[in-house]
Amino acid sequence: QVQLVESGGGSVQAGGSLRLSCAVSGYSYSRNCMGWFRQAPGKEREGVAAISTDGRNTHYADSVKGRFTISQDNAKNTVYLQMNSLKPEDTAMYYCAATDGCIMQRWWLLSRSNYAYWGQGTQVTVSS
Repeated sequence: QVQLVESGGGSVQAGGSLRLSCAVSGYSYSRNCMGWFRQAPGKEREGVAAISTDGRNTHYADSVKGRFTISQDNAKNTVYLQMNSLKPEDTAMYYCAATDGCIMQRWWLLSRSNYAYWGQGTQVTVSS
């Protein structure tokens, strides 16, 4: 049974940083991908960043490029999202997700419909 558990959310002021973690269990890392998504109140869930499980490919939404970094530590079965220069518009519930198979294309990796497994989410609130 695949389980994804996010942590690291919280409240910060604009310009601050947070690092989200996603602890993964029961998942096959072979030729798969992991992603971070977010959903603000009244908005659709959107892809933020994705990484192939071999760590060779990463992709980002334009809105976070240069500020967020996705990484993974396979020895710890954990995926991270380092978020710097946070803005109030980054406020959302952040979800970790995992695919069942993977196409190494940005459009595919940032589409929520391509992810089979989801965590419960961790809230990030950025105040101005």
